[in-house]
Amino acid sequence: MRATVKILRTDRPTPAGKLADAEIHFAGGELDGLKLIGFAVWERRNGSGRVVTFPARPFTIHGERRHFALIRAIDDPNAQDRLRELVWRAYLAESAQAEQAARR
Repeated sequence: MRATVKILRTDRPTPAGKLADAEIHFAGGELDGLKLIGFAVWERRNGSGRVVTFPARPFTIHGERRHFALIRAIDDPNAQDRLRELVWRAYLAESAQAEQAARR
C-alpha cells in the first residue's frame, strides 16, 4: 500500500492561522481508492512556527469543549510524529512548487 499527501491551500482568512488542509490518499492494498481527511497545517498562535493537526471529533464535557483524536498510536507514540512529518514535508513541497509557479 502507498499513501500520498494532497495539500489543499487555504485561500480565505478564516479560521485565523490555518494555512492548508491535507488529505492522505491510499493506493494499493485494502484502502485502495480511499482518502483520510481532516489534517491541517496551522501557524502557531504565538507566531513561532507551524503545527500539523490530526482529524478529531469535538465533544463537550461539563461545559468544556474537548477533542477526541481519530488517529492514535497503537504502541509507539513516535508513529504520530512520523505522520505529522509526512504531512509537513508535503506542505513544504507544495509551497515550494507554488512559489516557483508564481515566479514564472
